[in-house]
Amino acid sequence: MRLGKYLKNGLIGAFAMILAGGRFIPGADGHASALFGPATLMAGTRSVVSVDETAREGLLAKSSAALRAFAGAVRPLSHPMALESAFHSYFAFEAAHPDEVRKPLLYFVDYGLPSTEPRGYIFDMRALTILEGPFAVAHGRGSSRTQYGIPTRFSNSPGSAATSLGLYLAEHTYAFHGHTGGRSYSSIGLRLKGVSGNFNDNALARGVVAHGAPYVTAVRAGRSEGCPAMEQGRAQRVLPELADGGMVFLFAPNQEWMAVSAN
Repeated sequence: MRLGKYLKNGLIGAFAMILAGGRFIPGADGHASALFGPATLMAGTRSVVSVDETAREGLLAKSSAALRAFAGAVRPLSHPMALESAFHSYFAFEAAHPDEVRKPLLYFVDYGLPSTEPRGYIFDMRALTILEGPFAVAHGRGSSRTQYGIPTRFSNSPGSAATSLGLYLAEHTYAFHGHTGGRSYSSIGLRLKGVSGNFNDNALARGVVAHGAPYVTAVRAGRSEGCPAMEQGRAQRVLPELADGGMVFLFAPNQEWMAVSAN
């Protein structure tokens, strides 16, 4: 399957050149605006980034190496493009903004899996190793009607309490305070800047962050306000490592999201 086929309509830019002629490598075990989605090298509403043939080949080589390295180590995911989308987006943004991606860490979540299954990983994209995972991760209460299950609705809108798909840049940590079951709790929070255009560019304004939560356990995750929340202890351990230059990628085989990578 040619990677170039994943481009859709007007989403033709630098990453179109990056992907042209590439091969699909499967993983195993209106949003028509510019975005760092499955296969487009654009940064929010910024201009398309030009790359030459050497850069194109370098990005393809990095993505292919990562897919090969993780294919046998990651549990079965919801879609064969899950890791491919994440890795192409990660390396494209890193190439365009090397000063912003200061840590080779990627927090990946497959929201095509139910909240009763482990669906989160922390990847070291330089060493190509799994640092954490798989582990349980919460989705937004606005993304599903029931407490547990597979999220089916994704939104970038304020007040939606829904998960937003796409690529995020990890910013600083802070003291997070939340409420669940009528009780307040404290944890560590990690600010997230959405860089996938209309899919998640409201993340900072919405207060979508990575944080620890008591409703996430080793075996299942309750619902958040749209945040990719994890277990309290894990959050204390990994979020400071991701802060100030790591990245987050939230995937789902959602119709709107997959439309930019189909045909």
